[in-house]
Amino acid sequence: MADEEKAAARRRATYGRGLSGEALALIALMVKGYRPLDRRFSAAGGEIDLIMRRGATIAFVEVKARASLDTARGAIDGRKRMRFSRAARMWISRHPRLDGLTFRADAVFVAPGSWPAHVPDAFPLDGG
Repeated sequence: MADEEKAAARRRATYGRGLSGEALALIALMVKGYRPLDRRFSAAGGEIDLIMRRGATIAFVEVKARASLDTARGAIDGRKRMRFSRAARMWISRHPRLDGLTFRADAVFVAPGSWPAHVPDAFPLDGG
C-alpha cells in the first residue's frame, strides 16, 4: 500500500472513531438528562461536536476519543479551545432566544472498554 493510501486509510479510521465517540458521548449525556440541540456545528473556523441542554445550561461539548482516557484528556490544546470558543460565540449569536442561560464548555473523553468520562466546565469559553 502506498503512503498516500495508508494516510487516507488512517484518516478514515480516525473519522470513524470520532463519529463512534460522539455517538457514545451523546448517549452518556442523554442518560444524565441532557437534551441534544445541535451536532457537529461548524463556524468561525471551529467545530463543536455536540451542543446539549439540561435545564438552564447549554453545554458546548468537545468529544475526544483516544486509546486511553488519559490520552484523551490531554488532547484539547489552546488552539482547539480558541476555535471552539469562536464557534460557540457564533452559535450563541444565532440563537438569541437563549439569552440569559448559562453557557459552558464541557468535554467528554471516550476510550475503549470504559464509560465516557464527562467533565462539565472543562475549560473556559473565551470571550474575545
